[in-house]
Amino acid sequence: MYVLCCPCIKNPALRAHGITKPADLELFGRCIERCKQFGIEMVPLPCPETMYLGAGREPGTFLERLDTPEFARLVDTLIAQVNEIIKERGAPLCILGVNSSPTCGVTSTYYGSEGNEPPKRAERGVFFARFAGIRAVDVAAFAQCRIYLAAPLFSEAEREYNRAIAGLLKENLFDVFLPQENGDISSARDRQAYVRIFTENKKALDNADLVVAIIDGADADSGTAWEMGYATALGKPVIALRTDFRQVGQEELVNLMLEQSAIVARDKEELLQFLAGYVTGKPGA
Repeated sequence: MYVLCCPCIKNPALRAHGITKPADLELFGRCIERCKQFGIEMVPLPCPETMYLGAGREPGTFLERLDTPEFARLVDTLIAQVNEIIKERGAPLCILGVNSSPTCGVTSTYYGSEGNEPPKRAERGVFFARFAGIRAVDVAAFAQCRIYLAAPLFSEAEREYNRAIAGLLKENLFDVFLPQENGDISSARDRQAYVRIFTENKKALDNADLVVAIIDGADADSGTAWEMGYATALGKPVIALRTDFRQVGQEELVNLMLEQSAIVARDKEELLQFLAGYVTGKPGA
């Protein structure tokens, strides 16, 4: 299992001078950590910009710096090399890029001003565009792998279902925080345990990239509802899983405040579809 990746994710020194910010380094580090956690090998792509313009180059658009026959021939050569890697290894999980890059952008690229077109376009960079058959993911999307699983946990049946959903998420390369694994499974708790559980669960919510909430039942669990509300207040995406066929009103599957603060999946397959949308930067797709 491997991903092809823009080489500057592992070696930011390959990027143009002055464009790398601390937030970029954090995203690169989280992508690398996710791959390590799930045993995904990161296979760096060659960097056509560095090979053509050198390290420490000044930033520029494709039209300004790279729109030459020589660069086009270089890209052709590199594409052939990458295709050999794919032939030998099989298809990668995806190809990781960095948005705005003239060569390795995924959903945006600085192509350059042309006619009435702005310099930044909503498309792949010129190198990544040659891999149209491979799913491309921007580092900012791939780094969103930390899920807080909010759910009732008061019966063995609930806890077993929660474990099953957590297992499904982990199989799909997500890092899952499950409160029941944090000691929150017994009514025999003293005040110190209450404080510890609340503090650690809240910290996990603060650190999560998104929340998956199980809201089956005649009404959503109160703790789950609080966790959904807190995540919404923090601006974090919430995907609610409701397999219960009952509705609380003519237009509502569940309490409207919860439903309007989340994308509601009706089964596990739809949940994975919505999560795939977040990973690819297209939530709800």
